[in-house]
Amino acid sequence: MWSLESLGWTTALAHHFEPFVAQGLAAGRVAVVHKDLYGVYAPEGELWAELSGRLRHLSTSPADLPVTGDWVVIQPRPAEGRATIHSVLPRRSLFSRKAAGAVTEEQAVAANAETVFLLTGLDRDFNLRRIERALVLAARSGAQPVIVLTKADLCEDAVTRKQEVEGIAPAVPIVVASAVTGEGLAVLSTYAGPGLTVALVGSSGVGKSTLANRLLGRDAQVTAEVRVHDGRGRHTTTRRELISVPAGGWIIDTPGLRELQLWADEQALPAAFADLAAIAAECRFRDCRHESEPGCAVLAALAEGRLPGERFASFVKLQKEVRHLALRQDARARQVENRRIRSLHKLARRRPRE
Repeated sequence: MWSLESLGWTTALAHHFEPFVAQGLAAGRVAVVHKDLYGVYAPEGELWAELSGRLRHLSTSPADLPVTGDWVVIQPRPAEGRATIHSVLPRRSLFSRKAAGAVTEEQAVAANAETVFLLTGLDRDFNLRRIERALVLAARSGAQPVIVLTKADLCEDAVTRKQEVEGIAPAVPIVVASAVTGEGLAVLSTYAGPGLTVALVGSSGVGKSTLANRLLGRDAQVTAEVRVHDGRGRHTTTRRELISVPAGGWIIDTPGLRELQLWADEQALPAAFADLAAIAAECRFRDCRHESEPGCAVLAALAEGRLPGERFASFVKLQKEVRHLALRQDARARQVENRRIRSLHKLARRRPRE
């Protein structure tokens, strides 16, 4: 049995829930998703819930449906261990990415986490450009990012690696960690205090489940041995799951993300490129494109070596990607609206004449 407070309930959530009180509905938090079935933690117990027809009908994309970490409005049936989900309460944060493939659709990963651990292995997984991409997604999510450099026991020069990351993320906490030696675990555990939620995000085999087990103090997540030929762990987590930690907080362990396709707009870029944004603020023209304009502070910084060329190239690449995404999102929004209008016209034609 869980109290709402122990699950992370806040006064803001209570305010959003007020309209449902008179309807005799209850609140709960999504712990795991199995296709069309949702495991929900609530004061009434651990319940298996299904969506109401109305909620499913009103959803315009998969991201509108409940995801692990969401707070939902339910009609509980404790005697059956079941419930019906009628609504999703407003999210404090949502870490998501563009769904894999050609479809222009948001794929929600974890909801309502105060902090998101962006895990990168200090082995062959280490990639500064991937970290930049993850920071853009974190900025859009609304959760505080913490960069976690895992597998420190496999790296001979973790200090240098950390300095490299500090060069691209000077304002973001960076923790060097090892599930083998315990390095960094004490610091990481402070983010999962009573009522707080941490989402673990990273590529397959980066050690998320192993790190989660160390923070939990028990083997709650299945892990696999590191492969000899490439030094990587095997992907073991197959679902997103909300797990309680001894300190009273929560961890959302997630499957490995092979791709980090952006689902963000240009407003998220400055958070991941604060150094470049500060330089760009000195450009003569406010709408400077940093190409050939006179008085461009970015071009001057590149020429003087104060701004690494690969850093600027990464920014340009991600900027083009989010602009292209915006065009595809606009096209999809028009398609959705056209389908809605056609559906309304069909309903109108079906109404009996008075």
